Amino acid sequence: MRIEQIKAFLAVSETGSFGQAAKLCGVTQSTISRQIQGLEDHLKTPLFHRQAQAKLTVTGEKILPHARRICQEWEKVEEKIQELLGGEQTELCVAAIHSVCAYYLPPILQNFCHNHPQVQLRVTALGSDRALKVLRDGLVDVALVMNNKYLTSSSEMIVKHLYHEAIKVLTSSTHPLANQKNVTINDLAQYSQVIFKDGYGMQRIVQDIFSSQGLDLEVAMELNTLDAFRGVIRQGNLIALLPELALNESLTDPSLAIIPIDMGSNNYHNSQLTREVVLITTKDRLQIPTVRDFFNLVYDFSLDRKKTHTEILNEVYKK
Repeated sequence: MRIEQIKAFLAVSETGSFGQAAKLCGVTQSTISRQIQGLEDHLKTPLFHRQAQAKLTVTGEKILPHARRICQEWEKVEEKIQELLGGEQTELCVAAIHSVCAYYLPPILQNFCHNHPQVQLRVTALGSDRALKVLRDGLVDVALVMNNKYLTSSSEMIVKHLYHEAIKVLTSSTHPLANQKNVTINDLAQYSQVIFKDGYGMQRIVQDIFSSQGLDLEVAMELNTLDAFRGVIRQGNLIALLPELALNESLTDPSLAIIPIDMGSNNYHNSQLTREVVLITTKDRLQIPTVRDFFNLVYDFSLDRKKTHTEILNEVYKK
């Protein structure tokens, strides 16, 4: 059953004529006849008495009020779709990893809200894997996450690179590693660590890098907020591997120390351990003007500068 068949049925019932119904629908009379015949075949019952004037059968009379409601609802659906494709979206939902929410997105969000005051912007901080899941489930429109090609390789996904950022070690200022200019993974294997909880891309990076070096990763605890990481690390005994952006609050904290990781020739990006942050949406969402505007705004923020992530961060916070 198709909506065209129901519209044809209503047109014939209103005009009493297949010919007049064809004019009303803007199609040929033979098209109207085929649509009515198809509907009757589907329902396995005649809907009209074919006389000088087409009159509804008993079955046709029973169907008529339901057909009207179906068409009314369909008109509402078409109206909503046109509003959506015309840019009249009232809400935009974004999921992003915690450090991106805190330090990368704020100037972009301010710009978007200025350009789209009618749109309610909803931003949720999630781990990368969780953010990708809610994107696939249709709960958010855009995600900014650590790239995971196993989860982003679907043909329906639109993925844009934003930046690489170094992963560094956070320790207390009294930790034995605190005064080192840089450390190796072998150095780090001697100490218990605090890592992100399951579902966070950073947990996977840390586990993979130790595994690739044939080293055991000694995990003391799992956390999911940057404040919790800083609070635990200040106690002096544990270390954590965190992305550069997440370490912004620690830069001016005298109780904490940040140490670069030297990966030697095992890492292609400036001999440092890094992660890639990407911008993701789906092909169908990119057709919606509001989503497309936000997506392009985020991408252009990164593309126009063509600087290292540290330079972008310094520019954002130089005030």
